[in-house]
Amino acid sequence: MNIETNIDTSFLARRRERQIKFERSVLQELSLAILKKSVHNYFAGLLTNSGFLFDQVIEEGCYDVALEVYLLGSSYSRLGYYGKPIEEVKISSLEERRNFSKALQDFIAYWGAKLDEQNAARLKHQCDAFVDYWFKEGFTKGKMKYKMRLH
Repeated sequence: MNIETNIDTSFLARRRERQIKFERSVLQELSLAILKKSVHNYFAGLLTNSGFLFDQVIEEGCYDVALEVYLLGSSYSRLGYYGKPIEEVKISSLEERRNFSKALQDFIAYWGAKLDEQNAARLKHQCDAFVDYWFKEGFTKGKMKYKMRLH
């Protein structure tokens, strides 16, 4: 009996491979132009200490958060495929979404956004809305991918 020892058939490895494949397929729906447009829609009026409207560094940080939240939404889309409404899914993912929003706020503040009390509240609202938008986008696209793949 000759058994191949190089083949990894563990459940976790196969599960991770499927997850990566799914994430790649969901990410194919995105483009840099879409990300750039959403960043400017949500944060266009934000000034940095350098005097420029939206430094490239801050913009790229927003892209990173948008992609991560998009993938988070797509990972929760399986629940939506099986009938759970997005409102319930958003409650389940509240802590993770808050963490992303807070991280984005801290990132923008660190890189020099001029924030008084009023602008800090505005930034929090903008970050929450930005994270919510990308979560919904990921959820919707992921749900669509599940429908296409399983039916």
